Amino acid sequence: MIKTRAKYNLGQVVKHKKHPFRGVVFDVDPEFANTDEWYSSIPEDSRPVKDQPFYHLLAENDQSYYVAYVSEQNLVADYSGQPVEHPDIPDLFGPFEDGLYPLHFQLN
Repeated sequence: MIKTRAKYNLGQVVKHKKHPFRGVVFDVDPEFANTDEWYSSIPEDSRPVKDQPFYHLLAENDQSYYVAYVSEQNLVADYSGQPVEHPDIPDLFGPFEDGLYPLHFQLN
């Protein structure tokens, strides 16, 4: 069994390496935990390996807000200091400060 440690934390702002969007991490799966249909929909030459952390993001791009599911290999930390404007952020996090969103709720 491989012990994986997530590189990014809850409340951290990250951006996709290849696609023009950024988001706030609100959940992490230690390895791929989505559907086979979702995985198969990714072009084969772009498919990430499954045995790495995958992140649930409150994401935004120039056109819209959405929830994204992204492998660790496709993310980088966003050090722009700019907040993410996703409308669901206040439900989960406190105000943006020092490049992070503090958790607004208690985890089990």
